[in-house]
Amino acid sequence: MQLVLRAAQLIDGTGRQPIADATLVIEDGTVKAVGGREVTYAPDTKVLELPGCTILPGFIDAHVHLTMPPVGDSFKVIMSESDATTTLRAAVHAKKTLESGVTTVRDMGGKNYIDLALRDAIAGGMIPGPRMLASGRPVVMTGGHGWPMAREADGPDEVRKAVREQLKAGADVIKLMATGGVMTPGVEPGSPQLTLEELKAGVEEAGKAGRRTASHAQGATGIKNAVLAGITSIEHGIFLTDEVIELMLKHGTYLVPTLVAPYWIVKKGRAAGIPDYAVKKSEDVIEAHLASFRKALAAGVKIAFGTDAGTPFNEHGANTFELELMVENGMSPMQALEAGTRVSAELLGIADKVGTLEPGKLADVVVVAGNPLDDIKAVREVRLVIKEGRIVKEK
Repeated sequence: MQLVLRAAQLIDGTGRQPIADATLVIEDGTVKAVGGREVTYAPDTKVLELPGCTILPGFIDAHVHLTMPPVGDSFKVIMSESDATTTLRAAVHAKKTLESGVTTVRDMGGKNYIDLALRDAIAGGMIPGPRMLASGRPVVMTGGHGWPMAREADGPDEVRKAVREQLKAGADVIKLMATGGVMTPGVEPGSPQLTLEELKAGVEEAGKAGRRTASHAQGATGIKNAVLAGITSIEHGIFLTDEVIELMLKHGTYLVPTLVAPYWIVKKGRAAGIPDYAVKKSEDVIEAHLASFRKALAAGVKIAFGTDAGTPFNEHGANTFELELMVENGMSPMQALEAGTRVSAELLGIADKVGTLEPGKLADVVVVAGNPLDDIKAVREVRLVIKEGRIVKEK
């Protein structure tokens, strides 16, 4: 059976100009046809008229933590509660995320493999949520960033074993911690952690299994090590140098900036219950983070959309605020929309299925009121969400 959407315009994510007076035909969960009013369809087809709206591909958030509650001290909460409680909350987060127009996520670290179980429950139709690629436990040095829910490993051989454990558990992507971070006490964002040799071992093991990799990497030395090791994407990239950017361009490394994560920590601050060390570190790095984003953008680094949702006050279901920050810091609205769709799909290795609205692709669709090319804040005004041809939210 067909479903037809008709709206003021359609942005297909390919880089082409928007289609005015747009028609999108969906059949059997996939995109059947895309065009203007000339597109034909069966007379008995269900047609949704969406005047004043824009049709977009479903958004793809390449960095979330669905098991983490967006409260003042996320780590403290999930490490002190039962797995059952964490799982139930993660299911709520997944539903909120999907209903915001994010139809695919890459989960960058969960507690006790709950992320993998959540992925499978969503894929099996047990609960609603976005399509998930999950990393299982991040691989860190002993005492490294995120260690309470990670797999600690020291030396190339231990890192190989740790990566193999994630693959055995069913991880879609391998996350390696190249530097310290904001939310772990006693570590500094700029300090290197896993060494170049350790990172190379992890990337090699992932590659043997056909898996892509991501590296939490904030300081320049750690970012450089991760890029030289062959990592697929740099997460955060707070302290980018000209040398590092040149290496990222040479190796085709993606940047997932997650600008929204330090934004909320600084904005909410200590009064909201965020640990003092996290606030101080965020205040220290936020300007460098924005400057690095702008520098990478100007240089032509491939930038994908990711939020780090689940960090303090970084709400699941408010993911598209990251697109607003990207525009505020130099991206055009079209560049931001493509980062949130096609570029993220390419990063995740699923661009043959999602990320653009083209015949044969899965029908992951979000419809927003207004024109996000005129005002990117229109992405907040979600009117319709479709995942694989099925309406999951209609307002």
